Amino acid sequence: MSYITTHVLDTSVGKPAAGIDVTLSVKDGASSRELSRGVTDADGRVRAFVPEPPRAAGSYLLSFDAAAYFRSSGRAAFFEHVTLEFKVLDPSQHYHVPLLITPYGYTTYRGT
Repeated sequence: MSYITTHVLDTSVGKPAAGIDVTLSVKDGASSRELSRGVTDADGRVRAFVPEPPRAAGSYLLSFDAAAYFRSSGRAAFFEHVTLEFKVLDPSQHYHVPLLITPYGYTTYRGT
């Protein structure tokens, strides 16, 4: 069964980004529907979304509240929210979507 996880690293300080609110949604045509939420732990990870998302093929969105995270440490952020859209093709696989952030940029990839 497919499952979705994420890991956020603040590369501007070289540490995990703890305390980021993350929303998982599924694309439904031109709109999207929220499935669940999580908060990154001390290691910057959301290991499981609650409630657990459906385990089906389709397009999903992960949205990270970057501005609140940077504000909590007294820093401004150019990107208020980072939203990543990705496709689950094989529901039997694990989809790990890491995010590397700084106050003025981000990058992502499919992890393992």
